[in-house]
Amino acid sequence: MTPTPQLPLRCWAEIDLAALERNLRLIRASLPAHIRYVAVVKADAYGHGLHQTAARLMHAGADLFAVANLSEAAALRELGPGWPILVLSPLLPEEDRYAAEYDVAVTVSTPEEVARLEAAARAAGRPIDVHLKIDTGMGRLGIWHEQAVPLYQQIRDTRHLRLAGAFTHFASPDDNPAFTAEQRRRFLTALGRCAGLDLASLFVHADNSAGIETIETAGPFNAVRVGLLQFGVLPHPNSLLAQVRTEPVFSFHTRVGLVKDLPAGTGISYGGTYVLKRPSRVAVLTAGYGDGLPRAASNRAQVLIRGRRCPVLGRVTMDQTIVDVTDLPGVTCGDPVVLVGRQGEGEIPVAEFSRWADTIPWETLCSVTKRVPRLYRTSLGL
Repeated sequence: MTPTPQLPLRCWAEIDLAALERNLRLIRASLPAHIRYVAVVKADAYGHGLHQTAARLMHAGADLFAVANLSEAAALRELGPGWPILVLSPLLPEEDRYAAEYDVAVTVSTPEEVARLEAAARAAGRPIDVHLKIDTGMGRLGIWHEQAVPLYQQIRDTRHLRLAGAFTHFASPDDNPAFTAEQRRRFLTALGRCAGLDLASLFVHADNSAGIETIETAGPFNAVRVGLLQFGVLPHPNSLLAQVRTEPVFSFHTRVGLVKDLPAGTGISYGGTYVLKRPSRVAVLTAGYGDGLPRAASNRAQVLIRGRRCPVLGRVTMDQTIVDVTDLPGVTCGDPVVLVGRQGEGEIPVAEFSRWADTIPWETLCSVTKRVPRLYRTSLGL
């Protein structure tokens, strides 16, 4: 059987693993020495690829990996035993037994979860690590902070569970520092009421990439959860780490599939939501919302061709996007196009790309679809 040839790329993402490692080292150097690095790699490492990015973060010295669910934990465990993994979301009852099998720590928020996991650990004949999640105002996971003591006591009284961490989640760290401070106070108060709690032996974490600006170094906190920041995306410009020059790890590329001239008055794409005001030359790109270019960015986004910005005209379609190249002579079929990233002197950051679609970088990165191949760059190239 003839092997499938390596076809030319029409739309792809490039992941710079060397930049990822440099980012981790920069972030770690900017934190107090006792703060441990929790690498958040959920949602396929925010679309960057779980195995490839986690392997590089292991090499760079991450202390703990945080994932969303057991399936992600199992995939991460394939890289090898020993690396600490925390599942951030609640387990389904039928998943409990796998916590011991895959040697992962589990987030607990309710007495029912503690009882289930104790039974699963007893049946497996090996302990299960748990992190106590305390709800300080997010209203999602975690035991309500005023009810944390009985749950802590229940965990302490089990024979087969080991308390490995305690944490909370800030609801508005980027735009409500007063409430973030109140959440921190509630968390510390709840921990202080847990008699016999040896905080020094636990991962105690509340801060993530968006909340690092308010991190306290004198209290019991000894770990931070780093997600988007390690991929070179600053959650907001007022962060304490805004001065840390992390590098973008992700870039998004496509190509020109067709160039054509159209008369003034022509409606562009479905619904004719853009009408040409002058005779124009347009380029049809080989990427659309089926690849991760949001439909919401229609008539708003820009792309880079030959280092210059070209506006998107009309609605983004599933497989193609139309841009105006009237003022950019010489554009031809096959030319490379940058949707996110640098080209020549031009740059489109993922944050700007996200604003065009009325969304956030987290969603943008997670929305690049499976049909978009990821190409991994190391210090030696692709």
